[in-house]
Amino acid sequence: MCTVTYIPTREGCIITSNRDEKITRERALPPNEYQIEGKKIIFPKDPKAGGTWIAHSETKIVVLLNGAQEKHLPKPLYRKSRGLVVLELISAENSLQYWQSLDLTDIEPFTIVLFENNKLLQLQWNEVEKSEEEKDENQFHIWSSSTLYSKEIRAQRKVWFTNFIQENNNPTPEEILYFHQFTESENKEFGLQINRNAILKTISITQCKVTNDKIEMIYLDLFE
Repeated sequence: MCTVTYIPTREGCIITSNRDEKITRERALPPNEYQIEGKKIIFPKDPKAGGTWIAHSETKIVVLLNGAQEKHLPKPLYRKSRGLVVLELISAENSLQYWQSLDLTDIEPFTIVLFENNKLLQLQWNEVEKSEEEKDENQFHIWSSSTLYSKEIRAQRKVWFTNFIQENNNPTPEEILYFHQFTESENKEFGLQINRNAILKTISITQCKVTNDKIEMIYLDLFE
């Protein structure tokens, strides 16, 4: 929920997400199949709130990043977990239309990466207003959470990603996972896999591979 990449392929695309969390948070349940609103949804579950940071149905993918455009000041209490919003979006008949009518009052700021109907969208809530931006699904994209990474560091990570793509023109799923796990591995503060004083760490990497009309999920549990 803190670093997400999108890579187009000849058959579809690959979306990969690093989850950075405090190690005191309860370990997530591995991906499983659930029935929500009569739809088959696959996702790893946060046992605390029952939501998730990444989910896919048979036709679309929803990924969550904490924070919107810039870092915000958290409130003591919010109405609903952002992970539950992910489940609402993924189970909606049309996620974009659902987003446009969704009341997000008293929900902490977040960014959603939505892949639906072969379109790539960025949806954001900054506690004041919602925004939506269509991204070029034929280009490469990286997002880093504004709550953990400054504007300058987000720009640096984009450089690393661009270099990776230049060196691996059509990267395999395994190469992408390697990028997410080992890029700038000596840099524990803002390399791709972080470990900030053994308090905040990258605790999992999840990848969704779209091949024609099929979506597969791979899950690496890094929780120690």
